[in-house]
Amino acid sequence: MTVTTSGTLPDEVYDVAVIGAGVVGTAIARELSRYRLRIALVEASDDVGDGTSKANTAILHTGFDAVPGSLESRLVREGQRRLAVYASRAGIPVEPVGALLVAWDREQLAALPGLVEKAERNEYRETRIIGADELYAHEPHLGPGALGALEVPGESIICPWTTTLAYATQAVRAGADLHLNCRVENVTGAPGGASPHELATGRGVLRTRTLINAAGLYADEIDRLLGHTDFTVTPRRGQLMVFDKFARELVRHILLPVPTALGKGVLVAPTVYGNVMLGPTAEDLADKTATGSTAEGLDFLREKGGRIMPELLDEEVTAVYAGLRAATEDDDYRIRAHPGQRYITVGGIRSTGLTASMAIAAHVVELLADSGRDLGAARELEPVRMPNIGESSPRPYQRAELIAADPEYGRIVCHCERVSRGEIRDALASTVPPRSPEGLRRRTRARGGRCQGFYCGAAVRALLTPETPEAPETPEGRGAPSAPGQPSPRPEVAP
Repeated sequence: MTVTTSGTLPDEVYDVAVIGAGVVGTAIARELSRYRLRIALVEASDDVGDGTSKANTAILHTGFDAVPGSLESRLVREGQRRLAVYASRAGIPVEPVGALLVAWDREQLAALPGLVEKAERNEYRETRIIGADELYAHEPHLGPGALGALEVPGESIICPWTTTLAYATQAVRAGADLHLNCRVENVTGAPGGASPHELATGRGVLRTRTLINAAGLYADEIDRLLGHTDFTVTPRRGQLMVFDKFARELVRHILLPVPTALGKGVLVAPTVYGNVMLGPTAEDLADKTATGSTAEGLDFLREKGGRIMPELLDEEVTAVYAGLRAATEDDDYRIRAHPGQRYITVGGIRSTGLTASMAIAAHVVELLADSGRDLGAARELEPVRMPNIGESSPRPYQRAELIAADPEYGRIVCHCERVSRGEIRDALASTVPPRSPEGLRRRTRARGGRCQGFYCGAAVRALLTPETPEAPETPEGRGAPSAPGQPSPRPEVAP
């Protein structure tokens, strides 16, 4: 088991290579590692989960509003059950807050019974239409004028960062090789014969007998290297605003609009880190790197937020961020096996990919077996228990017995987020360690609060790069944890 970020690649032929170490790619690598295979997980970035997987709304969906009968519907439904159990065992923060789809006019109110029927066709039977009085009893800070809502009690919020990292950690510990800073530039070989695929990367050639494409926004480009033109990815930008944790008391549920063709629309939701997010936008673009926020996008969110929850706009904004979803021409996932090429495409995985990730991985393994690949007997993986960075369970600084055993857990470095030296030390020594301050933030929340690293940045960097003289400990402050994918101390910047 190795994690590499530089140097030449091993001179061997892997049984399976997975392109893309987002939440779907790492889930596939984890599932494959249950079999005695030589697995390579190849990622262009210097960290896992550094693309779409870090910049999303972090909702564990029930799949109630998926297209009935679609592959997405089945995999979201199955994935939600799998991930809920896995999260509990692995220590991934999850909070079952439930959702309310708010109807603001008669047309939206009239659409709610159809959504109930749709949910039932998706085998979710717990929705309930409630009137305005009950809605405002549930959400007293909701803006005026709502006529009713659809209650979806099974919707939850989750930590996407810890989920991706848990998958990668298990895969590596089970023997998979994780190659970071390893962008795939071309794929050659003789897929129809006995020769392996040859992946030309920025770090040399990687050879593999079977190739799985989980490249997210770039899945269509990898697909074309194998001669397929089944779909085109259109990056759909979602901008979000993150509000200070003092806003958390305003929101009890995930507040959703009645969905449209472009997605679930602008929502207001709590996060497992204790703050509140507003968004996303839904902007179809041509540039797959356009993750910057815009004045127009933020104005749009303020307008929508002002109707949903006016009091929220009185709270301080901690940060804004933007992520890109891999939208395609189809409303469904684009998962295809090409047995003659020993190749599987996993494309068109949009906002539900986090929820469906474990089921997608199991489906890919089934496709491999159906293609004639003898995987052998599956084995149980060594369990993992991830560090808690959520607020629903005690954090290290709140655990007296932990601090008594190791005082480093009581030495706070990031006061906004209450992150200790012990947590940072553990992250740096972990199976898949961070390579940058942003990677460290996704593992510990350091630099993710109200000051965005203004006070603790130097101290955090000193711990990340020990050769740098350590900065003095920071003054006490209070702040809000950042939302998934929050990019930097600046208010508008690409993640």
